[in-house]
Amino acid sequence: MRRRPLPLVLAATAALALTACAPQEESTDAGSTTGGGSSATGACTPDELDTLEPGTLTIATDEPAYEPWFVDDAPENGEGFESAVAYAVAEQLGYAEDDVTWTRVPFNAAIQPGARPFDFDVNQFSITEERRQAVDFSSPYYTVSQAVITTAGSAADGATSIADLQNLRLGAQVATTSLDVLTDVIAPEEQPVVFNTNDDAKLALQNGQVDGIVVDLPTAFFITAAELDNGVIVGQVEDSGEGGDQFGLLLAKDSPLTDCVSQAVDALREDGTLDELEQQWLSDVADAPVLS
Repeated sequence: MRRRPLPLVLAATAALALTACAPQEESTDAGSTTGGGSSATGACTPDELDTLEPGTLTIATDEPAYEPWFVDDAPENGEGFESAVAYAVAEQLGYAEDDVTWTRVPFNAAIQPGARPFDFDVNQFSITEERRQAVDFSSPYYTVSQAVITTAGSAADGATSIADLQNLRLGAQVATTSLDVLTDVIAPEEQPVVFNTNDDAKLALQNGQVDGIVVDLPTAFFITAAELDNGVIVGQVEDSGEGGDQFGLLLAKDSPLTDCVSQAVDALREDGTLDELEQQWLSDVADAPVLS
């Protein structure tokens, strides 16, 4: 099993990274296959899998790739939760580290219909019915909730309820569950500020252009601890979906790899590998207050 322990570069509270989740219509139960494809011959081995390049597993993520999901914007180093998960899936399928190649695909482009320059993409994609119209998902490898963050002294600092956030200027990244939760749960009657990336959202928050932004909880801990001056987690949103967003590996619609990739994720869950990786890379995420 691939292991490269790296202490998270955060203080005691700290550890978790930027991302984008996904619109939240419906999640899937852990352990269930969420795509429709299967390997061409039924065998989940490199010799039999119909990959983009024979004998090679091509994995995609966004650029930049944020902590704690990746470390140093280098998915190929195996450090960070999602990088480690990707290599664990590759190993489960029989691929050595040298048989894995990485490519970069913007989050928004990955969820659109069309050809894919990868075998699967790992980028905090929430599994939803809407997205499954255009893409396949593996079984879920992580469940997460959404959170609101701000800076000390802002209008959002000290809020303890959803009602306290009404009439504030809040934002989130486009095409994400964070934006979905903002518009559907937090402030359905307000016009959200929509950003192309979480970096843009973070900069706007730091400059006082918004009162707060919505990100997933691991990202909230990372940003407030390592990337924002006087960053504050206002609280997590309890109504972030059935048990929280479930992240799945994204594949092309009706990919011949979907079943095998899901089987690999299921095996990693059953043998405790996913729990070990979560503990290694996400253990510093402390409990955040829940917005009532």
